[in-house]
Amino acid sequence: MKKLKIGISSGDMNGIGPEVIIKTLSNPKILDYCIPIIYGSSKVMSYHKNIVKDINFSFISTADPERASKSKVNVINCWDESPNISLGQATEEGGKYAHIALDRAINDVNAGKLDAIVTAPINKEAMQMTNFPYAGHTEFLTDQLKKKESLMMMVSDNIRIALATNHLPISEVSQNITKDKLILKLKLFNRSLIQDFGIQKPTIAVLGLNPHASDNGVIGDEEEKVIRPVIIEAKKNGVHAIGPFPADGFFGSNKFTKVDGILAMYHDQGLVPFKALSFGNGVNFTAGLPIVRTSPDHGTAYDIAGKNEADPGSFRTAMYLAMDLARNRIQFKEDRSNKLEKKPKPSERAE
Repeated sequence: MKKLKIGISSGDMNGIGPEVIIKTLSNPKILDYCIPIIYGSSKVMSYHKNIVKDINFSFISTADPERASKSKVNVINCWDESPNISLGQATEEGGKYAHIALDRAINDVNAGKLDAIVTAPINKEAMQMTNFPYAGHTEFLTDQLKKKESLMMMVSDNIRIALATNHLPISEVSQNITKDKLILKLKLFNRSLIQDFGIQKPTIAVLGLNPHASDNGVIGDEEEKVIRPVIIEAKKNGVHAIGPFPADGFFGSNKFTKVDGILAMYHDQGLVPFKALSFGNGVNFTAGLPIVRTSPDHGTAYDIAGKNEADPGSFRTAMYLAMDLARNRIQFKEDRSNKLEKKPKPSERAE
């Protein structure tokens, strides 16, 4: 089996990102499956390994095949400075260097030097100190890869929840639930379940926006005016969408176990049940992009940064999911190519 090259952006150096990276990659078994390449700084990673545990790094200048070690964890120095590490604090330096590392990793995966990337957590306050104009990784990646939309998807062993809207104030959610947006999100979701997760005919449950999914228009009208018509149109276009379901009853009755994916209308509607069911083992996956990107389901956790208390479970799962999704995409492309090659030409069919 070919070893995949997995890029890892180091995230905020003042948070737990470097710690969970080191804890995950210190298990030598992971080197049997991939070539990990950390985008960050040798000085920052060395600082954190002194807190966590010893690990052998190979310091390289580029992700080119002849440079990257297959037997050690690789670190690409994305800057030469020696920044001040202020554990547990949101600082301008923390945001600045997290951005630099992320930029470098994105450029390399987009250039085909990596098979996937895993992003360690960034802090929104620290990023804003550097005038980072995005709400988070998802919006940044979507813009940098020149896509109109992407899909924030939370994934664990027993559930996949995608979001119709991402990091929006509640007051702005309703006006952003439009027919065009929901149709596009459902198409992205359906395609991802097929090509990334290998589900041939996925079923997607769509949640309502209002309490009780509006009770037929008694509590709000988004379900009747927008969501239900979108579900009907999606079915006509080959997407097996069902709903809209009241979110509380849907999860309380375990209906989530009977579908392949769930489209939630806003951030907390999807992430509260997801984290209640999967916290510590969940993964954030950005579907709808030309690259595979995953991240852990937690943030920078400043309160425990530098204390060697961070659980690497979610980051480790994000690493393995990135590998699985990358391989699934490769297989999907090969299968499609084989089908096209076997398809008879018009002249052959006529004979």
